[in-house]
Amino acid sequence: MRGSRLVRAGVRLALTTLTVLPLRAGPVNRAVARVAMALAPAVGLCLGAVLAGAGWCLLQVLDPLTAAAVLVAALAMLSRGLHLDGLADTVDALASYRPRERALDIMRSPEVGPLGAAAVVLVLLLQAAALTGLLADRRWAAIVLALGLGRLAIPICCLRRIPAARPDGLGALVAGTVAPAGCLAWALVLGGAAVLAAPSGWSRGVLAVLLPCGAVALLLRQVLRRLGGVTGDVLGAGCETATAIALITLSTH
Repeated sequence: MRGSRLVRAGVRLALTTLTVLPLRAGPVNRAVARVAMALAPAVGLCLGAVLAGAGWCLLQVLDPLTAAAVLVAALAMLSRGLHLDGLADTVDALASYRPRERALDIMRSPEVGPLGAAAVVLVLLLQAAALTGLLADRRWAAIVLALGLGRLAIPICCLRRIPAARPDGLGALVAGTVAPAGCLAWALVLGGAAVLAAPSGWSRGVLAVLLPCGAVALLLRQVLRRLGGVTGDVLGAGCETATAIALITLSTH
């Protein structure tokens, strides 16, 4: 596949996988998946821009808390709830303390356990609370950056030498496809922007990158130890966790 065609296919796959945009399906293989996963932070920035614009409109008629709740619900809808579903499934699987194959069966199950449901509620509450502060201070750039930093978890989970937990599904398609240089480049770009956007100095901007990435690294360590690799659900869990941490870090004065 030629370079320009590969990029177009990667953009299409990134948008159809990470958003609700009803684009026509294109070619899907590991080369396309590599481009798509590397572009996940860019998709996050676009979602952040949509949320920031919607937040500005909502504040004309709603208080910051209510507007934040609406934005959190809208974000879940824009991603079809897939990341939240992945968070619930990953927590249920890891908290089960079952052997690897049984834990993977739990992850495949459409049912959500009490711990998975609690994790989703907690993450949504944290995101809404942090968004309330950002909306109250009219910090639109921080909202955009937080969504980009949250989606940085996706290429981190797809770094080379990280295997798939099973031979089928999204994890098998994307695992091990992203070069470390791509993640480092995104971290430097988003970190530099976060330093500029953080009102309390450069240290807050640096933490806005380090803390979400550190949380994803801890998640990966546990997932690799328990499951032997990543799945599509793990990508969603990392994304939601990193988004919440980025929002909290950037909202703290």
